[in-house]
Formats: sequence, C-alpha cells, structure tokens
Amino acid sequence: MRLTIPNQLTILRILLTPLFIFLILKTKPFEQMLASAIFTIAAITDWYDGWYARKFGVITRLGQFMDPLADKVLVTSALVAFAILDYVMPWMVWVIAIRDGIITANRIFALQVGKPIITHVLAKWKTFAQMITIFLILIVINIHHYFPPEGGKYTAQYLDYIGIPMLIVTALTVISGAIYFYENRELLLNFLRKIVRL
Repeated sequence: MRLTIPNQLTILRILLTPLFIFLILKTKPFEQMLASAIFTIAAITDWYDGWYARKFGVITRLGQFMDPLADKVLVTSALVAFAILDYVMPWMVWVIAIRDGIITANRIFALQVGKPIITHVLAKWKTFAQMITIFLILIVINIHHYFPPEGGKYTAQYLDYIGIPMLIVTALTVISGAIYFYENRELLLNFLRKIVRL
C-alpha cells in the first residue's frame, strides 16, 4: 500500500515522539533545547498533514485512524515528561490522558462502524490550549537553564505561569469530555458493549 504524504508525516510524528521524550528527560541544556525543536517539528507536521490532506483530497482511512492517535501520543507523552520533571501536577496529566485515550479509542471504533463523530467547538479550544501550554512549558524549561528558579529547582504549582494554564487545560478537558460523552453517548455505549464482550 502506497503511503500518502500526510500519512508519512503522521508516521514521522510517531517516530519523533520517543526521541523527544528521551532528550527532554536528559535535563541537559542542549538536549532539552533539541527536544523542544523536535516537538515543534512534530507539531508542524500535525498541522501540515491535515491541511495537505484536505487541500488535495488525499484523506485515507489509514490517515483517519493514525492521525488522532499520533496527536494524542505526542501530547500525552509531553505532559507525562513534564510531570516527571515536576513542571505539572501528575493528577492533571492522568485526567487529560484518560479522557483523550477513551475518546481516541471511541473515534477509531466510530471509523470502523462508519458512524459520524460530533465534535464540540470547546474540544478544539482544548486542543489549542494544550499546544500553547506545552510550548509555554518548553520555553520555561529552556529559560531555567540560564535563569534558574528560586531554590535552584522548579516544582509544580497551581497558581503560577504554568499552573494556571494547566488548570485551564484540565478544566477544558473535563468539560469538553463531558460534552463529548453526552453528544456521542449512543456510540460510546456501543463501544463499551463491544469491549465487555471481548
């Protein structure tokens, strides 16, 4: 099967994710700067492959399956790394990961059974807020190499320049997830029934 350009970019994004994780957790200035560049490249491929697929009409079932999966793997991996580095609260990452994992699995199921997915506008704002917050944290991580925080090490807070955006992202995640579950409740119930029967 011939891979389209969007599908190739999606696969590239998946391959870049473990490299990003490896480098960001090294905690060295050069490695974390390189990790930030890799995440930026991966994020650009996310935007570009979607634009290219729509522009030139090369939307495929493989792309519909892989693209949301690659996005969630990239974003969740970044947030997990930030929790390990103590830049975000772990419980927030759990909330985001569980919500996104269930919805991604349900989307794949919907694709298999040919059912449309209802996506609320708030979910798009959630995704936008996630990406902005991740880039903000990457910037802060790199700045801290040259201007260390008080005490020499940053620890996750609720009401600072990282904590507040993460609270917003978590709130958007919960609210948009609740709306998604309600609007797609029939599809979700069918998905859960299928899992129970496995």
